[in-house]
Amino acid sequence: MAGCIRLLEWIFFFYFFSHIPITLLIDVQPLLPAELYPASLKQLLAWYAAELKDPMMADPPMWFKSFIFCELLLQLPFFPFAAYAFFKGGCKWIRTPAIIYGTHVATTVTAILAHILFQDFSESKHPAPETFEERFTLLSIYLPYLVIPVMIVLTMLYSPHYNTVEKKKTY
Repeated sequence: MAGCIRLLEWIFFFYFFSHIPITLLIDVQPLLPAELYPASLKQLLAWYAAELKDPMMADPPMWFKSFIFCELLLQLPFFPFAAYAFFKGGCKWIRTPAIIYGTHVATTVTAILAHILFQDFSESKHPAPETFEERFTLLSIYLPYLVIPVMIVLTMLYSPHYNTVEKKKTY
């Protein structure tokens, strides 16, 4: 069991560690002044949005911008702490913040996935998924950001490694 938990901790470490540059260099571009980003990063975002037909990143609706805002102000400061905790392994102090993070992200990504699946993109000003295959491709980009936070929550809730009750001494 300890080996399985350590494997999960490494997965969680790579998830949080890789999320730092993704958030700073790509995800928050729609919120921050364009002057902060070099042309190559702006072109990378434009290429991604066009190639994978992600209109939410090309021209984010306000509800999507609110999720990006939460990513910037709430999640980004948490990423280094979580990366450290899971890199080190066995840090029980990460349990409650990880549950809060995982629940928050799973909730927001569920809304994004529903939008991808059910939104009528026929009048989109930007490339958008039209076929099931295109929707599935876009879903596959966002799905790990649901699966891994759910795995984090389940690990924190049900793993005896993180869910130990300390017994109080009675005198």
